[in-house]
Amino acid sequence: MKKTSVAAVFGGFCLTFVPISTAAAQTAWMPGTEITGHSVMVETNGVTNTVYFDAGGSARIVTPSGRETPARWNVENQMLCLETGANVRECWPYQSAFQTGMPVTLTSTCQATSRWTANSTAAPMMAEPRAGERG
Repeated sequence: MKKTSVAAVFGGFCLTFVPISTAAAQTAWMPGTEITGHSVMVETNGVTNTVYFDAGGSARIVTPSGRETPARWNVENQMLCLETGANVRECWPYQSAFQTGMPVTLTSTCQATSRWTANSTAAPMMAEPRAGERG
């Protein structure tokens, strides 16, 4: 079986994030909370796939023709990572919350560049301030 990158499933892609408001930036945002249960269109090399970020770390990558590839997703070290079968894993910088309809361009750990646009998002959850921090 030929081993391919997650970007190959997409046709290649990456993104950049739009800064969040100053007030929100001062609060600890919990990455992934705004996309859980929502989908993001990912355009790579002229092909747009839709990634569904399901609860519990499950994901689905759906091609324009409707072919669905099961995947897993998680956030670690300020990176949004997708893993498809055969343990193929690719990660993208994830330093601010996605916003509905706002495209961002990111470059993955496999050097693939893509444009990501959230179809919808939830309000990002904020972490509770840790004891001893001043606000």
